[in-house]
Amino acid sequence: MIWKTTPTIDGLNQSGVNTAGDVLGIRFTEVGDDYLIATMPVDKNTVQPMRMLHGGVSCVLAETLGSVAGMLCVQNPGVDYVVGTEINASHLRGAPEGTVVTGKVTPVRVGRTIQVWNIDITDERGRLVCVSRLTCAVIKS
Repeated sequence: MIWKTTPTIDGLNQSGVNTAGDVLGIRFTEVGDDYLIATMPVDKNTVQPMRMLHGGVSCVLAETLGSVAGMLCVQNPGVDYVVGTEINASHLRGAPEGTVVTGKVTPVRVGRTIQVWNIDITDERGRLVCVSRLTCAVIKS
């Protein structure tokens, strides 16, 4: 297990109350030894005018997953923290309004000062909607 702080689904979802993720409906659903999974509805809060998932909102899901995973890996929880320094996203297919997308974050590198996370976002049929990579800096307080 890579987590320095043991995550629970309830704890992860509680930490997102009154945040952008809460407004967008992001909910953590699974914790593994080296991954987290969260879902997000494609609804009036997450679509662009053509009623498809907004690419920027895919980035919010990706950054939420990566940042939360990063915080679970810091050496001094409650003292050190992570900040996203770079995110990229390749949008591979649309996800229509009325569906749910699922994001899974896995580590590429979890270092003392830099972390890199991979985030795959899939539709209800398991097809890739977006692939993203988030780089985080670990800030020592």
